[in-house]
Amino acid sequence: MKTWIKWMFRILLALLGLAAGLILLTASLYLLSDRTNGSLVTSAGEKRSYLLYVPETYNASKPTPLVITIHGFMQWPANQMHVSRWNELADEYGFIVVYPSGTGFPKRWRTNGATGSNTDPSLEIAFFSDLITQLEREYNIDPTRIYANGLSNGGGMSFALSCMLSDQIAAIGSVAGAYLLPWERCQPSRPVPAIIFHGTADPVVPYEGGPSRDFDIPFPAIPEWVAALAKRNGCQGTPIDLPANGSVNGVKYTGCTEVVFYTIAGGGHSWPGGNPLPKWIVGITSHDIDATRTMWEFFQQHPLLEK
Repeated sequence: MKTWIKWMFRILLALLGLAAGLILLTASLYLLSDRTNGSLVTSAGEKRSYLLYVPETYNASKPTPLVITIHGFMQWPANQMHVSRWNELADEYGFIVVYPSGTGFPKRWRTNGATGSNTDPSLEIAFFSDLITQLEREYNIDPTRIYANGLSNGGGMSFALSCMLSDQIAAIGSVAGAYLLPWERCQPSRPVPAIIFHGTADPVVPYEGGPSRDFDIPFPAIPEWVAALAKRNGCQGTPIDLPANGSVNGVKYTGCTEVVFYTIAGGGHSWPGGNPLPKWIVGITSHDIDATRTMWEFFQQHPLLEK
């Protein structure tokens, strides 16, 4: 296919995705309550924004966990809120959720740019660090229970946080993650527990790696990437099989800083157990596992003991 045709196709997909996203945004607005608000911070000379959800049960005298959940490429905070349904668990368990916003149009996260450039991931790391500092000033955040997770490009950003902000991020989760940060740039001060979800039929970030339908990018093969992450976390030997459920199989790397990996057979570029994105864009959204609830259970087991 000629290059210009490929680009026209990608632009069309982007426009269709944005149109579908507007529908999802309208649907997600009903989730906004008086305790959910947009705020601004200035970081590295840029004005940045986020949505914050504070449950009605928040008690300022009690240290409270913070969950940072990060939208994907071409998405935005309210969309991530709608898809992931983190607010429901926040009400159930009493933690705060923040939905940061990427930069540019369409919105994205800088996860693999050159050092010193305007796409340098360190610009995003500075934003997340400043965001945490601001929220710690405004709320009684438990510094041992700050967690990050994300979808697609947001999953790649979560991984970057585990590499560059490991002194603050207790554990991470990722769904359909685009892991483009080179390993040599991942130098954490401590290994970070991680829980990973990926569908075998993901049309955007292929499970087996390589370029995808939409992006001519050498994505890593996900099983090999997870195994490399586990090795860096000190894991050795064969991982333990977790109980299968329908389309979902999982493994757990133990005897190290824990890594859990769920494979969703036939799953698309979507959030398992969450509100589905359009099937004709992302593929199937599995409901054989609830990624949000499973992440939270994992996070609860992994506070930052070094704090």
